[in-house]
Amino acid sequence: MFHLLRYPIAGAFLLLLSALPAKAQQNLNMEEHDRKPYYFGITLAANQSNFRLTHSDLFLKQDSIMVAEPLKTVGFNLGLLANLRLNHRFDLRVNPQLLFANKNLYYKENYPLRETEKKVESIVVSFPIQLKFKSDRINNMRVYTIAGIKIDQDLASNKATRRAEDLVKINKTTYGFELGAGFEFYFESFIFTPEFKISNGLNNVHVLDKNLRYSNVIDQLNSRMIVFSIHLQG
Repeated sequence: MFHLLRYPIAGAFLLLLSALPAKAQQNLNMEEHDRKPYYFGITLAANQSNFRLTHSDLFLKQDSIMVAEPLKTVGFNLGLLANLRLNHRFDLRVNPQLLFANKNLYYKENYPLRETEKKVESIVVSFPIQLKFKSDRINNMRVYTIAGIKIDQDLASNKATRRAEDLVKINKTTYGFELGAGFEFYFESFIFTPEFKISNGLNNVHVLDKNLRYSNVIDQLNSRMIVFSIHLQG
């Protein structure tokens, strides 16, 4: 994940350095922005997603599937941002997004001897609500942290699929929590905001079907995601 994101991360740090003031500077950009009751923006993001897998009791009793484990994959997000100012330190933020991600599963079997990767495709509409804690503004830069909850709806859920003998069925709805931190860089006409966050599901999204051989060795699947976002705010 970090190998793939090294260029946008390096770019964010270069912008950080360019936004820091020289000694004898500096005029504040968008000074009136800090008094706005609300404002909006857009979000572009890359994600690394996977499942946290818990094996079922049957996994230890059978000798056909020897390995069942999650794989990490990379996807991307597109979203909107709305920020409501509560006071000098706290904002309430909503950041609905459309996520494209795969949470694949790897199997190693004895009978027949083979390795199999099951693709679990996800097109997710995510609706997070976050509380944002802000530092004082340092000239044209500010640091912040976020914490919140989310509800996700997977538009590609295969829960209702009937003929799915080789599939693992995934539920449509996920709820969970998010934690993160970021920087706000104030330019003359917009705010550039790189942000890292973790986004973890709390509920089990695995739909147990004992007739499905790739499914019955699994007890629980919980979604996990690491996200690097760029917010552009006006």
